Amino acid sequence: MNSFKTNKNKDIQEDIQPWYKEGLRFECQRCGRCCRGEPGVVWVNKREIGKISAFLGITQNAFAKNYLRSINDRFSLLEYGNGDCIMYDNGCKIYDVRPCQCRSFPFWTSNLENRSEWEKLRKTCPGIGKGKLHTIKDIEDNVIIYEGRFG
Repeated sequence: MNSFKTNKNKDIQEDIQPWYKEGLRFECQRCGRCCRGEPGVVWVNKREIGKISAFLGITQNAFAKNYLRSINDRFSLLEYGNGDCIMYDNGCKIYDVRPCQCRSFPFWTSNLENRSEWEKLRKTCPGIGKGKLHTIKDIEDNVIIYEGRFG
């Protein structure tokens, strides 16, 4: 009896697939549209602070002083008054070591809520629909990264 229930539940779970079950195409075009213009936060954790400061060739204290702000015991990259990320200067200065939040874009829960949200993003992000086909596993791994489970 238990195995029947388990198999039945497994079948039900397999039937409930997200709208992007066939995968989604995305390749960053490095246009900077997600880095500029709209105020917000780009969270960085201690591991990322270490990687970014090493990449920039400065101490973690100098990096914190010049590039971070503290918000409720967390750190975010600074931004200019116009909303541009402090790390954006005709391209991301730290692209190879950018924070999880940036690496996981556009595979954020808000963008994956439904096909309509994904299509809305296509209007502002030229990488949507281009490049590599990301599998459902790739996408869900990025959601986990975005949600900070590995931070």
